[in-house]
Amino acid sequence: MSSWDDQDFFMRFRLQKSTVLMVLEIIRPDLDVDETRSRHICPFVQLMIALRFYALGSMQIAIADFAGVCISSVCRIIRRVSLALAKLRQRFIMMPKTQDELHTASRDFYAIARFPRTIGAIDCTHIKIQSPGDNQAENYRNRKSWFSLNVQTVSSANLKVLNIVARWLGASHDQHIFNSSLLKMQLEWGDFGHYLIVGDSGYRNTNYLATPFLRCKTPFETLYNESQIRTRNVVERSYGVMKRRFPVLALGMRFKISTVQLVIVACAVLHNIAIDVKEEEPPTEIEGFEEMLVAIAVPGNANVERSTIGCVRDYLVQNYFSQL
Repeated sequence: MSSWDDQDFFMRFRLQKSTVLMVLEIIRPDLDVDETRSRHICPFVQLMIALRFYALGSMQIAIADFAGVCISSVCRIIRRVSLALAKLRQRFIMMPKTQDELHTASRDFYAIARFPRTIGAIDCTHIKIQSPGDNQAENYRNRKSWFSLNVQTVSSANLKVLNIVARWLGASHDQHIFNSSLLKMQLEWGDFGHYLIVGDSGYRNTNYLATPFLRCKTPFETLYNESQIRTRNVVERSYGVMKRRFPVLALGMRFKISTVQLVIVACAVLHNIAIDVKEEEPPTEIEGFEEMLVAIAVPGNANVERSTIGCVRDYLVQNYFSQL
């Protein structure tokens, strides 16, 4: 904290000093150790070891040499810190629930490409792992021929993770993961009213998940596709930002599957915290909204109307994009 200035510290740990101290205060109770033990490692050092691993994505021996501890301690610390951060999932990773939150989320998405009623963009990304080495190992091999977990997330307009599922094998199809998720049940039950999410053509088009047309037959369908693609691009951008912020997600991990899952969720929590406190992104690279709500509002009871609309994209093309 004292040896490096803010920029050097950020380059090494991917978070500003103030953010690290804030996170430390939140998870300190889960990291406290018996100080009567010899050579105990304080919560602050534990957090810095985990952050260094997330930011470096290298072998554990490199992290051990950096922190001056043994490799076995690094392994235990990474799991302990990741578990403490993953416990914050319900606090920092959540879909909009109230009408105000839904309205705000929809307005933010509308500002991107004027796509209506959207509260999230869904997709999956592969996180590289080493071969588990058991009878199920080949089920972790993805279509790109390397071992991975297929992680589903829903992104907000400002790149926050709203929902995450990090337990599926690399060979699992995106649609299968979505079909098995609680999010699909919530959408089918109408927990989000007449609002919807957008996804790519790997998902089935429904009355709550809008996908692009594979072949556009009219100018209105082309306009729909352009708006839909630009709107769902936020989820791809969120993966890029998150993997640049925490390269361990891009480079892969050599842990047990349960620990890899914890690291993935922990990084998602830290990613959301970084956005909340307006951290800078890792180095690389609404006009007419209220009128739109009135024009495309679903009349009558939302649940009744949802059951009668079999395909949300046809409804939007006929009642919204054809009038632009």
